Amino acid sequence: MTPIVGAQRMDMDSLSALPVQRMTLMQVDSVQRWMDDLLLMTECECMCILQSKPISVDDDSQTDLMFSSQDSSQNSLEMLLRRAWIISTELTKIVQKLEKNKWKRVYSMCIRTDCHVRSMIKEYNMFSRTSTHQMHEYETLLMEKCSQLTEITQRCTQTSDEEVLAATKVSINEVLTAVGQSFSQLINLALIQEVKGLVEELETCENVHSMNTAIHSLFSLTQEGARLCHLVAQGGAVVALFKICRQDHFKCLYPSALRTLASMCSVEEGIHQLEKVDGILCLTEILTDETQNEATKAEAAAVIAQITSPHLTVTQHLSTFLENMEEIITALLKLCDEATNGEVCLLASAALANITFFDTIACEILLQMRAVTVLLQACTDRQRVNSAYARDQIVTILANISILDQSAAEILKEDGVVTLIDMLTEKTVTGSAAEVSACERVLQKSAVTLARLCRDPEIAQSAIKHNCIPRLIALCRHPEERFSSDAVLVACLAALRRLAIACPEGIDDSDLEQLIRPRLVDSFLLCSNMEESFV
Repeated sequence: MTPIVGAQRMDMDSLSALPVQRMTLMQVDSVQRWMDDLLLMTECECMCILQSKPISVDDDSQTDLMFSSQDSSQNSLEMLLRRAWIISTELTKIVQKLEKNKWKRVYSMCIRTDCHVRSMIKEYNMFSRTSTHQMHEYETLLMEKCSQLTEITQRCTQTSDEEVLAATKVSINEVLTAVGQSFSQLINLALIQEVKGLVEELETCENVHSMNTAIHSLFSLTQEGARLCHLVAQGGAVVALFKICRQDHFKCLYPSALRTLASMCSVEEGIHQLEKVDGILCLTEILTDETQNEATKAEAAAVIAQITSPHLTVTQHLSTFLENMEEIITALLKLCDEATNGEVCLLASAALANITFFDTIACEILLQMRAVTVLLQACTDRQRVNSAYARDQIVTILANISILDQSAAEILKEDGVVTLIDMLTEKTVTGSAAEVSACERVLQKSAVTLARLCRDPEIAQSAIKHNCIPRLIALCRHPEERFSSDAVLVACLAALRRLAIACPEGIDDSDLEQLIRPRLVDSFLLCSNMEESFV
């Protein structure tokens, strides 16, 4: 971007600070989305003339529109998110066109943004009952700045004087910055009010249908990014949802409430709020309650998986979790064992996998509970373990358990070596980036687990007997077999070298010279740069 001396700029970094800049559009039917978009694709001139003017002067027509929806609060929230996404996108485009001095395009886009802003404010005030005096102040300021922006950019279309345009560009950047700031503040205030209204409804309403609608609205907000998760958690939603989960007459709401809690706990604020209300104890009670159905326990497992994620830095403060860890592990392992479908098993195993990173004692507890048997049996059941994602979680648990010396006997007893070697052939089904990444992790962790277990001579002999060495060599020599992953290559080289100690005669001379005898880094460089036609 060309720098402008003395200008207070609103660049792409400034726009990224807006709370809705990176929002995804809400999940709705594609035809409905197209019909909604048609409303926003009218001619700019027409929008200018008609902006904020009702089609009908009959007050009753607006009243009918206001109450024609089954849930006006949900309408206002969906409208707010949709409009905010459109406006933030338009502001980004204005910045881009302004950098290229596309004055006519900038002017027309400013008109369109002005119309979107006025439509959003009018629609929101019509549907929402949570507007405040402070919000009205920002609404007025935002409309003033949008009008000012339109007037300034219009002048740029009426001159070709470079000096005038350069000076005006400085003013445009200043006004554009003010528009972005006012818009950000207004959306933040509106969302805070919406969250407060939804939380209040959860705390005061006794109608299950209305409560479920409010929970769904909160969940929709949490799907719009970490910033909104933080806002929802800070607005008291965690407290309200756990209050629901402690009342037996709201059992039908447990799954949706727990699903929303899992989303909120993807940010630290959600976990802090969970700790304040003894959320771990509530989750433990749900998981160990025999009267709870499988769906509810699966959602509770999802919350456990979220709060114990290795990617979060706040988990070390979960002291209550350590107090209940053995009960939680027992319940999760049972859920894995009795799961009736792949999703339940995936959530339970994901929680267990994260717990093995959370505390080393967890591995000892799992081994004592014969977790190896349960997990390896699950791997043979296509109904429970039916994806690379599930196998990724299970092999993660096995990899962490394999650090313990006594794990070798359990794995050998259950033919776990065969299962691990089978995982070395993991292939993608859909070819999606997420699934390829999961397959890479399965290959890597399987090789790591074998490398650790092959400290035991019996495990090493069993691996050799079941043709582990040829498969590891293939993964090293053929990048396409390992999805060109360097992490998989390092793990396979380590496992291969461990097996070579037990059976050097089972490896060809060329493989010994290239994959075993050199330094690990040299073998890695050789294989990572290897062509498919390598001999």
